[in-house]
Amino acid sequence: MPDNVIEFNPERRSRRRTSAASRAIPVPRGAHLNVCLDSWELALRAKNVAEKTFRSYTDTAKAFIEYLESNSLPCDAEGVQAAHVQAFIVREIHRTSPASADVHFRNLRVWWNWMCSPEIAERTTLSPVLKGDRPKVPAKVRRYITEAEQRRILATASSNSFEDRRDRALLTILYDAGPRATGITNTRYTPRNPDAHDVDLKGKRIRIILKGGDEHWVPLGAESVRVLDRYVRARSAHSKAHTSPWLWLGIQGRGTHHFTSEGLRDMLARRAELAGIGWKPTPHDYRGTATHQLLRDGASKDAVQRILGWKTADMVDHYGDALADERAREIHARHSPADRLAAGKPR
Repeated sequence: MPDNVIEFNPERRSRRRTSAASRAIPVPRGAHLNVCLDSWELALRAKNVAEKTFRSYTDTAKAFIEYLESNSLPCDAEGVQAAHVQAFIVREIHRTSPASADVHFRNLRVWWNWMCSPEIAERTTLSPVLKGDRPKVPAKVRRYITEAEQRRILATASSNSFEDRRDRALLTILYDAGPRATGITNTRYTPRNPDAHDVDLKGKRIRIILKGGDEHWVPLGAESVRVLDRYVRARSAHSKAHTSPWLWLGIQGRGTHHFTSEGLRDMLARRAELAGIGWKPTPHDYRGTATHQLLRDGASKDAVQRILGWKTADMVDHYGDALADERAREIHARHSPADRLAAGKPR
């Protein structure tokens, strides 16, 4: 062949070009995660998961897909590897917080367990979300509403107005039994339709819907019944009393027919500020407070689990252990060995 002629080998050039493209754009081996997400959303809706849970799951899935695509990583059910999940979690730890990254990790684990399940089988190997990769979240001391703080908050709702009657009833029930925000605010009041009526003052209880959709009767103490009965009388004079099926009614705006969980959170923040307690408790804080108070006063874990409406004792431990040190300090204050010695009390 002459020196000025360059040999052309189309097979070699094609092979080299394909190899470079493969490194830049991963060749999918399974269903694209966007399609898997669409199917998962259908499955979640079929299971009737709570709207907040649905958004949390899908937000995590979308964030993970965005991360994979923006970094030219495999974005299909077969191609994603444990290292890709690990890198995503590390990014979230630095971008937000370990607690937020932990939520993403738990959500991804649910999603991939669904994809790897026998009935779905979109992945032929094990889930890339490994148990040992869960981020460690530093433990924080959980706050609870003290008796003194609760008294100050209740004092801000001591008038005879509709708003004060409503807010005092809500504040008392939250402190008494710790129902979830959506559970308490979606309580129905339909005396003429007993099947949908959730208020049983004579039985000292109200019915709420739990996170998974189950019905649950929340027990009420005598004070909760008293202030709730007082609110019901004020409710009867409300303009929406005969048209709204909801127990809790608003006082302004277009949503007066239903006082929602968002309104509840705003109310708690406003009352705390008026009381000058220095922080703004949430419905979640009241849930932890009720757990702490019941355990402190000797209630069993099984009883607390049933009062709060949890299906297992794990959540009792989750809330209770956070304040176990506080209960231990109170016990020590009552049984201090040094105090006993100083007082000359025999053992």
